Amino acid sequence: MSKGKSRGKRSYDPQGTRGHIMDVAAEEFQKRGYHATSMHDIMRIARVPGGSVYHYFPTKKSLGLAVIRERVAASVANTWIEPLRKPLSASQAILAVFDAVADNMRSGAVLGCPLNNLTLELSRTDRDFQLALREVFERWEQAIAGRLRDGAATGGAANADYSRMATVVVAVFSGAMSLAKAAQNAAPIRTCREELVRLLR
Repeated sequence: MSKGKSRGKRSYDPQGTRGHIMDVAAEEFQKRGYHATSMHDIMRIARVPGGSVYHYFPTKKSLGLAVIRERVAASVANTWIEPLRKPLSASQAILAVFDAVADNMRSGAVLGCPLNNLTLELSRTDRDFQLALREVFERWEQAIAGRLRDGAATGGAANADYSRMATVVVAVFSGAMSLAKAAQNAAPIRTCREELVRLLR
């Protein structure tokens, strides 16, 4: 077999290309912000031709919405929703997320929560962005509320308003992440975690 034939043809992976563009966009939106990141920046960093970028994402807004629905939502799922399925009590599972986030946070490189960052930047500028961001928050809150409700069967407060409690947990975590970003360390995460213990008893 000749050398040329042994190499074969490079396969085209459209889903891989699309995913790579979103990965780069998600990282740049997190580091620099949506408005400060241009489509040209994404093409350059991703090393993908403009024609390919615009084939998958005709506008920057379509790319932004895809990042929210696929990458930011996945980040929340990995950080919060999946850990809630561990065989722990509801309160232990929630507090374990705070611990894991704080333990993985490196001082001097705290970029904050991607959902929070985009919410602060975009929720007042565009209705479609607002709805997409709200959907991620709602799935997050519903996952926490469901876990708290399930926990009631094993000794939790049966008459608690789990939806309201879930909103408080999300608000505490979101605020703690913003404070950690401002401080560039995990101390606010740990402080809020300790105060949350009393609420979850």
